[in-house]
Amino acid sequence: MIDLHLHSYCSDGTMSPEELVLHAKKNGIGAIAITDHDGMDGLSEGIEAGRRYGVDVLSGIELSTEDEDTFYMHILGYCFDHENESLKNEVEIIRSKRVERNEKLLAALREIGCRLSKEDLQLREGQDYVGKPTFALALMKKGYVSSPKEAFKEGGFMRSDVVRRVHREKISVRKAIKLIKEAGGVPVLAHPMKTIYPVKEGGEKFFDKLDQQLIKLKQWGLGGMECYYSGHLPQDTKRLVHLANRHHLIITAGSDFHGIEFDKNITMGGFPVDENFDENRIILELKYGHSCKKMV
Repeated sequence: MIDLHLHSYCSDGTMSPEELVLHAKKNGIGAIAITDHDGMDGLSEGIEAGRRYGVDVLSGIELSTEDEDTFYMHILGYCFDHENESLKNEVEIIRSKRVERNEKLLAALREIGCRLSKEDLQLREGQDYVGKPTFALALMKKGYVSSPKEAFKEGGFMRSDVVRRVHREKISVRKAIKLIKEAGGVPVLAHPMKTIYPVKEGGEKFFDKLDQQLIKLKQWGLGGMECYYSGHLPQDTKRLVHLANRHHLIITAGSDFHGIEFDKNITMGGFPVDENFDENRIILELKYGHSCKKMV
């Protein structure tokens, strides 16, 4: 089994990179990717732990992006050089913008009665990343919600109008793809059904729009699409696999696991698969490209 969409506490997960590797080992998962939001701090620890415990750990990252045709989408990067200077420099810029956004989020939450401080957002020693899930965990620890998931429900604190009006400037999707490719990696469209278009998720208009978007993203260098995902319905997965094959994209799979305590409904390796799922092919294609298909 594989899981190529995991978050450690180096972004908004609750487990260390080594703990993720151990959790994978315990659950019989042979290959993982640590795809922290806008950061690579946990990769060295995760890759080294993978060597010790016999788990194949791919370098990964998840970048929040936008372009002129969509409100936003996430781009995953795999098998890149995590010491690449251009990528490291851009990550630093992205994180500085996140700090500015977090100040505004704190003010917005105070406006609706949630008394959170910067100190409340520090959930572990040495933490230097704060994302929206961090706010949800802090809200739970302060007793405002019973679980992080509750904070994101419609009508919840993180879904209130005043909070949703706070936005962070994101890099362009074209730039994200370029950075990942120049670092030797494979750029992949994350959880396509959660991509925000001017049309709602699902339905013919959505898939038509996604089809058009993939043409453009492929021209810019997109290499794959995350078709197997914990939040995808079987019928959506089938359509996504069809689209990926039509556009000659690598098909990837991931749960978006953030840790045991974050969401009990999302488990490592917990995404629906079908008869076409081939984990060995996915790993080989990410590492060596489409030319490896004949090897599988």
